[in-house]
Amino acid sequence: MKIKTPSFIECYRKIISIPSISSIDPSLDQSNESLVHLLANWFYDLGFKITLSSIPNTRNKFNLLATTGKGLGGLLLSGHTDTVPCDPNFWKYDPFILTESDNKFYGLGTVDMKGFFALLINVLSNIDISKLRKPLYILATADEETTMIGAKNFSKLTALKPDIAIIGEPTSLKLISSHRGHISITVRIRGESGHSSDMSSINSVNAIDIAQKIIYHLSKLRKIVIKNHHDNKSDSPYLIVNFGSIKGGDLSNRICSYCELHLDIRFLPNFTINDINKFINQALKPIRKIWLDRIYIDQLHQPIPAYKCSNSSSIQQIQQLLGKKLEIVNYCTEAPFIQNICPTLIFGPGSINQAHQPNEFMDISFIKPAYENIFRIVHYFCN
Repeated sequence: MKIKTPSFIECYRKIISIPSISSIDPSLDQSNESLVHLLANWFYDLGFKITLSSIPNTRNKFNLLATTGKGLGGLLLSGHTDTVPCDPNFWKYDPFILTESDNKFYGLGTVDMKGFFALLINVLSNIDISKLRKPLYILATADEETTMIGAKNFSKLTALKPDIAIIGEPTSLKLISSHRGHISITVRIRGESGHSSDMSSINSVNAIDIAQKIIYHLSKLRKIVIKNHHDNKSDSPYLIVNFGSIKGGDLSNRICSYCELHLDIRFLPNFTINDINKFINQALKPIRKIWLDRIYIDQLHQPIPAYKCSNSSSIQQIQQLLGKKLEIVNYCTEAPFIQNICPTLIFGPGSINQAHQPNEFMDISFIKPAYENIFRIVHYFCN
């Protein structure tokens, strides 16, 4: 029985039109309440039972769980409702208006990952969910782009035990079973200001000079990891270290009294967050010995553990169903938390190469095969 719901394009357009930016900057951070209410209405019309959960210690953020069916097992389809911030001045189209051009759909979140929800509505409007033999769950989370608090809270509180979960991130329809962990830290350096003509003064300490030394030592992190884990057989880099932001000083003729460095470290699943923190401390030990009282290290937000899907019959079944091999990626998802509930894979339309940048787009060529694959997955695990 086909349920009357808005068309795929109508859903897509409406979802893109609702801003739901998450950011560690309070001036940019937005609630996702309007978006989850919109999704809740559509899933309710399709016959799902709806649960909206307010997430404590957030700026009015919500998780949505849509449920149908009874019993054990079944399927969880999951995605996040938030996007990264954007500057419309760098876009050729309005980021909040779905624009079709050159066989692409442009808009903020078109691939990461609002398009997945439009696709789900389209797929489920063509399935009589009342006839499914096993439960089907749809999860829409908050703040994946920052703290991942939505997925963290859900995984801690839920009693659900589906057979498998699929997170619809843009994987170019590749089946992802492993990804790196992620640590974002800020290093704050306190110097002592003075006139630039008197650099030799015993009271002058240039914070930028110390920052340069810190960058040098942190750049050697990979060598430290190789030394400590020489038996690692991975062809991928042990660590990916990115120095994303540095701010310090105000005048060319004033000795810099404060500098702040933000960096991003991504690590393979055979390392824990504690391992990486030890490597960071080891790398900075020489410089902190000299400037201990001037260097302060904090997390920009909670680190994300690396993820590797546990082997299970459900994982083998979906490989056979889709005829795809399991692959690894460098970017992070909510999989480490969702996997606490059940075996979890990442599989969705669009390319990660278009995410987090101006003129984000979904190539139209992904939509039909994504529809067909999700349709097959729902029937297989819920019938």
